[in-house]
Amino acid sequence: MRAITQQSFGAPEVLVPADLEQPQPLPTEVLVRVHAAAVNPVDAMVRAGAFPLIGQPPFVLGWDISGVVEEVVPGVTRFEVGDEVYGMPFFPRAAGGYAEYVAVPSRQLARKPRNLDHVHAAALPLAGLTAWQSLVDAGGVEVGTRVLVHGGGGGVGHLAVQIAKARGAHVIATASAAKAEFVRGLGADEVIDYRAVDFTEAATDLDVVLDTVGGDYGPRSIQVLRPGGVLVTVVGRADTALREATLAAGRRFAGITVEPDHVGLEGLAALVEAGAVRPFVEHTLPLAEAAEAHRLVESGRTQGKIVLTV
Repeated sequence: MRAITQQSFGAPEVLVPADLEQPQPLPTEVLVRVHAAAVNPVDAMVRAGAFPLIGQPPFVLGWDISGVVEEVVPGVTRFEVGDEVYGMPFFPRAAGGYAEYVAVPSRQLARKPRNLDHVHAAALPLAGLTAWQSLVDAGGVEVGTRVLVHGGGGGVGHLAVQIAKARGAHVIATASAAKAEFVRGLGADEVIDYRAVDFTEAATDLDVVLDTVGGDYGPRSIQVLRPGGVLVTVVGRADTALREATLAAGRRFAGITVEPDHVGLEGLAALVEAGAVRPFVEHTLPLAEAAEAHRLVESGRTQGKIVLTV
């Protein structure tokens, strides 16, 4: 099978096409013919060696996939050959998503939303599950909840805004002026231009703050939460000082590391099929151009997601 591999850490140029052996599914697994694989910031950090999550090269990057089941190991009952599926297998261990085939535990997949093509379905799992596990599982967002999403135009943020709105929340988002209209179009009730306005003066009495930005956004967010509100962070999950400061202020703290979760994937699919959530894909590139996709991710200017077609 064709795949994108790397022999060393480094710049995007270390990503090269190669012919590798097709994986063989084990008990509990299905073989998926990958049609599309999304590229996430974590992919670039692992490639460069800044976040050695899956050990030393050589390896195949990629977690977000959408494709078709080609083989089902006897004993698996969730899927049949020909089913269209999507998911984020094995994270944070290696999944090998930048390839024509992956072998995946069946309970780490869900049926692809019927109204999405494979490109848009592949854009959904990692960012969508991060937002779902942050807002639904940790934040308990429901009708009437006041939510602030930092980075509302980003990969996680643009889905978080839609999920929160779909669950009946009042949604505030920080974003650049260039992305303000885009974020309003996602359903945000208020958009704060973080370059022009101090969000601590523009938002208050919040039930949930989701921080996808980092830096001083976490500590500054404590003061805009109501007593008992929750600060959810996907970037400061291991920041003990931030956790202690949040708890000392009478607020709750949740540091999120996204996990494979077929229940969350099914929840996302339901929102997508209801027309309440749609992932935004800014760039689509063929698998062989994975290096260029990584350059785009590292530019920091991407709106939504980047996806490779396989």
